[in-house]
Amino acid sequence: MATENQVNKVLQEADDIIRAHVKKLGPMAGLAVGIVHDGELIYTFNTGFADIKTQTPVTSDTVFRIMSISKTFTAVSLMQLWEQGKFQLDDPINQHLKGLRVEHPDLNAPPITIRHLLTHTSGIGELRKVDPRWLLKPENVVLEDLSVRDVRQTQPLPAYYQGKLTAEIYPGIKWCYCNHAFGVLGQLVADLSGQPFEQYAIEQIFQPLGMTQSDWFLSDIVRNRLATGYQFKDNGFKTVEALLGYQHVVTAGASNIYSSVNDMVHYVAALMNGGRNQHGSILKPETLAQMIQPQFQVDPRLPGQGLAFFLREIGGHRTIGHGGGWPGFISQMLVAPDDGLALLVFTNTSNGAPGLIATDLMRRLLDIPDPATQLPKPGVPEHPELWGAICGSYGPTPGPNTNFRQWTGFGAEVTVLVDGNHLVMRSPDGAYKDGVQLHPVDGNDPLSFEIIVQGAVQKVLFKRNAAGYIDRLQMGTNNFSKRAAPDNLPVAQALYQGQTQLRQQWAKLVYWYMTGMPNKLKAIGRIVLALAVLRLLIRNNRSR
Repeated sequence: MATENQVNKVLQEADDIIRAHVKKLGPMAGLAVGIVHDGELIYTFNTGFADIKTQTPVTSDTVFRIMSISKTFTAVSLMQLWEQGKFQLDDPINQHLKGLRVEHPDLNAPPITIRHLLTHTSGIGELRKVDPRWLLKPENVVLEDLSVRDVRQTQPLPAYYQGKLTAEIYPGIKWCYCNHAFGVLGQLVADLSGQPFEQYAIEQIFQPLGMTQSDWFLSDIVRNRLATGYQFKDNGFKTVEALLGYQHVVTAGASNIYSSVNDMVHYVAALMNGGRNQHGSILKPETLAQMIQPQFQVDPRLPGQGLAFFLREIGGHRTIGHGGGWPGFISQMLVAPDDGLALLVFTNTSNGAPGLIATDLMRRLLDIPDPATQLPKPGVPEHPELWGAICGSYGPTPGPNTNFRQWTGFGAEVTVLVDGNHLVMRSPDGAYKDGVQLHPVDGNDPLSFEIIVQGAVQKVLFKRNAAGYIDRLQMGTNNFSKRAAPDNLPVAQALYQGQTQLRQQWAKLVYWYMTGMPNKLKAIGRIVLALAVLRLLIRNNRSR
């Protein structure tokens, strides 16, 4: 448990800690931070503006779009119905849905269950379907797949999915973060309860917990206190509404809540108290305990996936949580239920600071040393005799839709190599582009490592197959397979190296196009693409 002395020490230093993060991580229009201890809000930090034009300051009552934190509310709604005996977690989802089916195109595929959807293992990808229009607006493809500019254009979910949502791969074999899974789960809540999903969640979660200033819609309850979302571009803040237009999320179960630090305190208080706060109860303690136990985990030493909640440890202390992201809004909720602590960090700027601030403050509250200062680990030697077997390129299970975030995160491949007499992991772009050293951390397992990425420590494991060959790399909730190595013939080795370099250059190009290419170049690319399509159509017409 966190000691009172340590908590008080961090509270005295928190303003300076947060300001240092803000200075390091770049401009933010506004930021709201709350620390909750034993169900009570004991610290707040608010800086900047909810709206720059009107100079409205951020307060603890400022409303933010907390986006994917909403998934945990969807899971709570569903588990309330589970408590009533409405379904079992391993039931096929199609057994309970009305007007919508979720399935793999292979008729022999295993059924997709409710548990699969709750744990991001359903085999459904990032987008409703793979569409060549990805190439036209890669920077907005997720927004346009999940949302509409005008709430009046919102379709019922069965119509939105045209009656069916198709999985890319078999369920249960791969973790892939999936907004559409939780969109479907919101529909399931509606079908099982007989109420519109949002109405059910408001009546069965918001109201019992005393969350009177939150909503699933841009209603009068939240509109006047809603922060304006910003992106920092060309040395200035630009409103997301001006850049992209207002975006209402169609898949409400995935990410549509509007809330504030003060209102979210009621929710995290219940999460650290068996599903109950001072106002009321939303779950039985044993049900919540099941939700925050690992339901999917590639290795017990790696972070796990609960029912919607992300699970990890900080210095041996269990934490649960979720983040949320949308242009102009980034949010983080991090709870240490056994220690009675929670962090709420919201900003109205596209900036990844909330996750880093929440993790750093929680580590300090728990009196855990900065893990980055603990590497390399004394007394744990490197094993150069294994490096030849470890080195190589590793990638995820094939599937463009289920690998969408791998491509935009780091180029969908990592290469392990020896550099400077150390083992290093590198990616074509993104988080590991510059290479990160693999530090051995377990004297009993020479295939267990840790890396430092953006000041945080991440565990990396290598695994052997039945034949003793090292063929897997595991980190987070992901399994990467080793690309097949050729025999020792010089020609085969040269061909393998050439293929690897070509694949990495292609990954860099895709990453650049989707995340970093200047808009003018994208416009040129779209013109070239349009001309190529036009030429193809003309050829087809002539051939008829």
